[in-house]
Amino acid sequence: MSFSGKVKEELAGNISPARHCRIAELAAFIGMCGTVAINSFDQYSIRIHTENLLVARKVFTLIQKTFNIKADASVRRNISKQTVSYAVVIRRHEDALRILQATKMTEEYEDNGESIHAVDPLIVQQTCCKRAFLRGAFQASGSMSDPNKSYHFEIVCSTEEMGKQVCTLMQSFSMDAKTVLRKKSYVVYLKEGSQIVDILNIMEAHVSLMELENVRILKEMRNTVNRKVNCETANINKTVSAAVKQVEDITYLKETIGFENLPEGLVEAALARLANPDLTLKELGAILNPPVGKSGINHRLRKLSELADKVRQEQGGLL
Repeated sequence: MSFSGKVKEELAGNISPARHCRIAELAAFIGMCGTVAINSFDQYSIRIHTENLLVARKVFTLIQKTFNIKADASVRRNISKQTVSYAVVIRRHEDALRILQATKMTEEYEDNGESIHAVDPLIVQQTCCKRAFLRGAFQASGSMSDPNKSYHFEIVCSTEEMGKQVCTLMQSFSMDAKTVLRKKSYVVYLKEGSQIVDILNIMEAHVSLMELENVRILKEMRNTVNRKVNCETANINKTVSAAVKQVEDITYLKETIGFENLPEGLVEAALARLANPDLTLKELGAILNPPVGKSGINHRLRKLSELADKVRQEQGGLL
């Protein structure tokens, strides 16, 4: 099962004890993946469809616990696409009307049953109801990427109004939610790992939250180790390159002007470097007698390199 599927499975088992929160979550299901039909006698029926069996059971349970209404359920298999879809249906007009009135969605369907707009703000007035609504919206049409690969959380909305409302609700919890138009849908999304942790907490998916945090910790540890290794590798390469240049300069001086007229300190440093090309400056200074600090040995080797460059220029001028 994907990480997104695990989150939905956890959320599907979360049935709020508060009736107003169950209504808010049900409003999200109707608004995100539901359709309302009105027949020629102005009678309502509701169909909520999903490809997730656990989500279908959640909707069925919400309706039964909140309104004491037993909905019908149907299963449709698409053999060519090898997919299964589930529908929870309220056929009786009286039952459908009760649900639509409770979710304050009757006015949304006065003209026809096709268009779905944002839900009434009164439904998501309380903080707990906002959490419930976002929980329902994600189960209805949300998804998450595998946190081992990338961080991405999104809820796909069919209308601009619903997209704006979902985005605003997420922003009310200090989420940096953004909306983008993808084909004909409005996608509300989060990209940062810390933000996705927060939204899981808001939706009360605490088990999934801990799993995501563990992944983030491991990724951060790997990134820290990689940074340290890269830094150490760069330092080693820099040290090796400097040592190679120093040996080349000292060898050039030895073959051209010799060491006879050089100060004793420079000769000592030159011989030590030729004999120990792989030592660091600190280690090289320690083997001198008397020992010399890192800055001291670096100063002597730099003098030798400057002298070698000067000799090269003079030799070039003679040519």
